[in-house]
Amino acid sequence: MSAATENKIGALIVDDEELARQVLRELLQAHPEIHVLAECANGFEAVKAVTEHKPDLIFLDVQMPKLTGFDVLELIEGDIAVIFTTAYDQYAMKAFEVHAVDYLLKPIGGERFQSALERVKHRFAEKRKASSATISTSSGSPTANSTVQRATELAATARPPQQYLERIVVRDGTRVTLIPTAKLDYVEAQDDYIALATHGAKHLKQQTIASIEAGLDPERFVRIHRSYIVNFERVVRIEPYGKDSRLAILADNTRLPVSRAGYARLKTLLDDRA
Repeated sequence: MSAATENKIGALIVDDEELARQVLRELLQAHPEIHVLAECANGFEAVKAVTEHKPDLIFLDVQMPKLTGFDVLELIEGDIAVIFTTAYDQYAMKAFEVHAVDYLLKPIGGERFQSALERVKHRFAEKRKASSATISTSSGSPTANSTVQRATELAATARPPQQYLERIVVRDGTRVTLIPTAKLDYVEAQDDYIALATHGAKHLKQQTIASIEAGLDPERFVRIHRSYIVNFERVVRIEPYGKDSRLAILADNTRLPVSRAGYARLKTLLDDRA
């Protein structure tokens, strides 16, 4: 583990409210086995702190400005235990129970806090029994990949029905970029990643194209090919290209392949708007 000593659990406290961070600090005073590595007042600080301190555990607020707790979870790497803290967010409760180590509903009670920590301790006791090969992770390992996928699924589960993504968060090292979906030109599948094209630049994100498609508004974004999703508003024309294939020409003259099924989807959207 990454804590200061083998028997301690290194933790981050992430909440935009000072009072909420203070409550957690006070509750943790009775648990010397938890070593607080840092406190963060927003999601950007949290992403940076995870890289710097490599915590074992994060107390993560859900509702924060700019980057939410879901966004942070998508951006961090490694097998990190997460306890969500929230004052509300009814949509996410089921997701917390299934995916997170635990969640704490504010105001946080002492018994409920103790129960959450017991679950964390049990998790790390099990990890100590495992082999070092099972415990160790890297950015390209199956554990890291499953963490990213879990975060993506969690964020999707927490969204209310028929509410689509308004922005996409992308991490490059310690730098975090927020891409409004309205400014997204197209999405390209690249193995286990997607390339998000906007304003002539591309941003790589570890996510499947099927997963991002589920979060995009189908009235604006169309799956034109197994490897491409396009912002319909960027398409200026469709041109034939060889036998039974076509190209979508975008406003910036980008040319994207269109499959037969993709062409049918484009035609359906055109007919709906006619």
